[in-house]
Amino acid sequence: MRYDDSGASGGVNLLGGRVRVRHLHPLSARELGARFQLERAIDRGLLPSIYLSDDPRADLVAYAGTYLQQEIVAEGATRNVSAFSRFLRVAALCNGTIVNFTKVASDAQVARTTVHEYFEILKETLILHELPAYRTAARRKPIASSKYYFFDTGVLTALQGRDQRAVGTSEWGEGFETWLLHELRCWRDYHSGATLSFWRSTSGFEVDVLIDDHTAIEIKASATVGPADLKGLRALSEEMRLRHRIVVCRERRARRVDDIDIMPWSDFLDALWADQFR
Repeated sequence: MRYDDSGASGGVNLLGGRVRVRHLHPLSARELGARFQLERAIDRGLLPSIYLSDDPRADLVAYAGTYLQQEIVAEGATRNVSAFSRFLRVAALCNGTIVNFTKVASDAQVARTTVHEYFEILKETLILHELPAYRTAARRKPIASSKYYFFDTGVLTALQGRDQRAVGTSEWGEGFETWLLHELRCWRDYHSGATLSFWRSTSGFEVDVLIDDHTAIEIKASATVGPADLKGLRALSEEMRLRHRIVVCRERRARRVDDIDIMPWSDFLDALWADQFR
């Protein structure tokens, strides 16, 4: 949700010195404090009324299936509800990926130009967030296309038609990555103003998140990080000078391998908000 500095939702006040954009996200782990539970956040999402709900599944279905689409239609962004509904399901299944717009158009049975319009609608309404590709590289040619992440893991689960995400599955790993991107967006918009991007080379090396051009973050939902999980960070280190190389994971204790910090997610968030990655 966006607010101007007068507190009016969706309004624009053009008086000099008063126009500021503020992004309000679902709850963060920092805001919830001791009430935060990782599995609950990934399963339910972090919209306040749903995270604290006695019947989160019904609330999510209602939000994703009725409220969300009606809000888009009410904004006048689209009037073809059935086409937009089909697209929304397909777009949710593309979460966290570089989108093939032609395939999305085919799966959703809409024109390719319409898919581009619908993605813009989701971005403008802050339902979907774009993570751009980091395009500066010294040796390996980077991929230039963006990734897209939905704003809330619970809403994403409902749109994908899942009941829940079982811990240890690839679906749960997707939820963990989407949640951590949410935490990074909260930190960026509420505190730092940093630029977030990702890096992938055409040869297949990838790093999930870059903070500006100095901190590289690999996100792993596993409880054990192995040598294969460090390949992307090591490849990027050959391209640019980094101050911090981090794997955020579910290991119980922080440790260091060469110059790479392997950090439990809670330790990482504490360090992030303490401005240790600048």
